[in-house]
Amino acid sequence: MKKILLAVLVFAAFTLAACGGGEPAAVVAAIPAEFAGKTNPLGAESAAAGAEIFKNNCTACHGEQGHGDGPAGAALNPAPKNLPELASTVGDDYLFWRVSAGKLGTSMVGWKGILTDEQIWQVVSFIRTLK
Repeated sequence: MKKILLAVLVFAAFTLAACGGGEPAAVVAAIPAEFAGKTNPLGAESAAAGAEIFKNNCTACHGEQGHGDGPAGAALNPAPKNLPELASTVGDDYLFWRVSAGKLGTSMVGWKGILTDEQIWQVVSFIRTLK
């Protein structure tokens, strides 16, 4: 009887975990070693250039203020991240990694090869200004 009860409890736990709606906002993936510990080498003045790059490449999905409410983002599943919310919980290395490499299983493409490292850091600088 105890084995059956234990099996039912384990099955229920796995079922509830699978139906949890994805990872919570506070949980982020581990940063690959090649990106871990990177810090933005550019100053705050680079945010202006990042704003222009963001406007041209990111607002369709993430919206003008990065809240994930862009016109193209409405049709995406999963929805684009709310960048000010994300930026408040992660480091520059995480943001640089995600912009560079994208995110598998989402519509977030990797911009490495399209944007230079400097342009990606400019975008990171701009994301840090979003509220």
